[in-house]
Amino acid sequence: MSKKIIIIGPASPLRGGIADFNEALASAITEAGHLCILFSFYYQYPDFLFPGKTQYAASGNNSELDIRSTIHSLNPLSWTSTARQILNEKPDFVIVRFWLPFMAPALGSICRKLRKKGIKVIAITDNVIPHERRPGDKLLIRYFLKSCDAFISMSKSVLKQLSQFVADPKAEYLPHPIYGIFGDPVSKQEARKFLGHLPAERIILFFGFIRAYKGLDLVLDAMAEEKVKRLGVRLIVAGEFYEDDKPYLDKIKVNGIEDRVDLHTRFIPKDEVKYFFCASDLVVQPYRNATQSGVTQIAYHFNKPMLVTKVGGLPEIVDHGMSGYVTEVDPGAIADSITDFYTADKEKEFSENVAIQKDRFSWSTFVSGIFKLHERIS
Repeated sequence: MSKKIIIIGPASPLRGGIADFNEALASAITEAGHLCILFSFYYQYPDFLFPGKTQYAASGNNSELDIRSTIHSLNPLSWTSTARQILNEKPDFVIVRFWLPFMAPALGSICRKLRKKGIKVIAITDNVIPHERRPGDKLLIRYFLKSCDAFISMSKSVLKQLSQFVADPKAEYLPHPIYGIFGDPVSKQEARKFLGHLPAERIILFFGFIRAYKGLDLVLDAMAEEKVKRLGVRLIVAGEFYEDDKPYLDKIKVNGIEDRVDLHTRFIPKDEVKYFFCASDLVVQPYRNATQSGVTQIAYHFNKPMLVTKVGGLPEIVDHGMSGYVTEVDPGAIADSITDFYTADKEKEFSENVAIQKDRFSWSTFVSGIFKLHERIS
């Protein structure tokens, strides 16, 4: 039987991984034969929480989905109005995204108003405890989590975090699905031509916005290791700085790797993402801490081997020695894996394994998991 589902969270014209995910989820729900409406923000972050250049996609809202930008993160009147509009739609249940304690008052207040009218609320908790902590986080987290009926986590580490705030939570672990929104793969030759690289170069990719917990400095130190230098490996950094870029630029200079690091430090639009992934041999995610990452799922889409660190949910997604490497949070360990990848000629083997393994990360499986959880709480 067809149902009506509301998703609360960022969507076009807002940019970024969470907006991309919400739209992909809405499309998957629609493809499964249901009606889906997204309620998004018309004001999301104050500047101090968003150090990037803009919160909006250059193309604006060109989505065919039903997206309604009704929420101001700091205006309680908009929370009441949004709840009223959602109630008028008479949804079967609501999905809400939670990724930052700052959003707890707005999202928690909306959800409480819905639950008072008998609407079940399922939260997709990207993080429970944030990567970068601030005073008052725990109070805000509790407020939001107590506003929900059930939870979906895309890493087992987040499930453990939930139990610190909610006694015996009704929760399911569903791995992050693979993005299909970045287009079909192109040949390595075409991708490298687009980016201005030679076909025979050895190229690794660091993709996504840059903050301390993402560990870009660790791979910059790995690039300085003599064994990596001898291999002539190039590093492409593709993503916007969300903090001061000077320490990274200084490290590149001190390490003497200016001629082997290419900086594309800007927001990468959707239609260019395929060139960065398809140009690379190996995608590196040297995170200091993590829950899950959409970058790994983009890599899966393009059949790219990955190097991740042994933190959060990343080892759950990358099969060490099959689809890539799971290393310690250490430049030497990262350098060892990069060296092994090239000297043992692992690219073809790992890429074939990635292509086989990615079937377990389908959107239809994710949607099915959401509906099964809703049945449990109904």
